[in-house]
Amino acid sequence: MGPNITELSVGQDIGSRTISVTRQDLVKYAGASGDFNPIHWNEAFATSVGLPGVIAHGMFTMGSAVQLVSDWAGDPAAVVDYQTRFSKPVPVADTTGTPDAGAQIEVSGTVGALDPEAGTARIDLTAIAGGVKVLMKAQAVVRLS
Repeated sequence: MGPNITELSVGQDIGSRTISVTRQDLVKYAGASGDFNPIHWNEAFATSVGLPGVIAHGMFTMGSAVQLVSDWAGDPAAVVDYQTRFSKPVPVADTTGTPDAGAQIEVSGTVGALDPEAGTARIDLTAIAGGVKVLMKAQAVVRLS
């Protein structure tokens, strides 16, 4: 059972996590999503179009970030709305021979608003990679008991 809306307050921290991303993760995501754009797996192509290198799929980043909320709520179906704007790409360094490479996305969440009548809480997410905010206005609405 997830959090009770009567026990929450605006500004309350719901937690944080670090998401490690490798190029292998991006290849797996490409297979699952059908998004085989070479900017997500081919270094030469990505740099040829002006990117710093291979970048994570925006939807991969978005989905990874909201996992914090669904885990906190205790039920993925409790998330009834989720929106964000992509502000910066997440470069994913080659991990060949370098176990600490890839990318780290730091995600944290706070209660941004409560609607006791509707039984919902808006959770505001912050997602940072390489010291840069990669999602803007990342907000999930969660139906709670």
